[in-house]
Amino acid sequence: MSPDQTLLARKNIDRRLSSLNRESLAMPPFGWVRAIREALGMTPQKLGERMGVSRPRVNTIEKAEVSGATTIKTMREAAEAMGCTFVYAIVPTTTLDELVRQQAARKADAELARLHHTMRLENQALTKPDLEMERERLIAELLTGSPRRLWGDE
Repeated sequence: MSPDQTLLARKNIDRRLSSLNRESLAMPPFGWVRAIREALGMTPQKLGERMGVSRPRVNTIEKAEVSGATTIKTMREAAEAMGCTFVYAIVPTTTLDELVRQQAARKADAELARLHHTMRLENQALTKPDLEMERERLIAELLTGSPRRLWGDE
């Protein structure tokens, strides 16, 4: 994927996820399956019948969800049995653009640390304003290249 295509994909995903936030998606203490089932007034026995599984299996499903040991397939089946749609998403803690910028800043800081150390050894240390200006220049340079460079040791 070209850098332009990557940028467009990132903007598109950011736009699609903009209405989601971590608070609204936080799993209830006993899991989504149990929360929805109880809100519907459905017993574990009835959910089991609708899923074609036993009541103890429903309890296992609910516990597995809370512990993180469930599967997407099981969650989808439970949701459908309750007349719901299972939605799966990875929601970034900030925008994807900001995550890319943060990674570029980390990479620039590592490069500057090496450079500054060498220059100090040669008694040519940069001033704080010069370091900040060089940091911003490096970040801008990293952001204009291929985003794949940000995640490797290149």
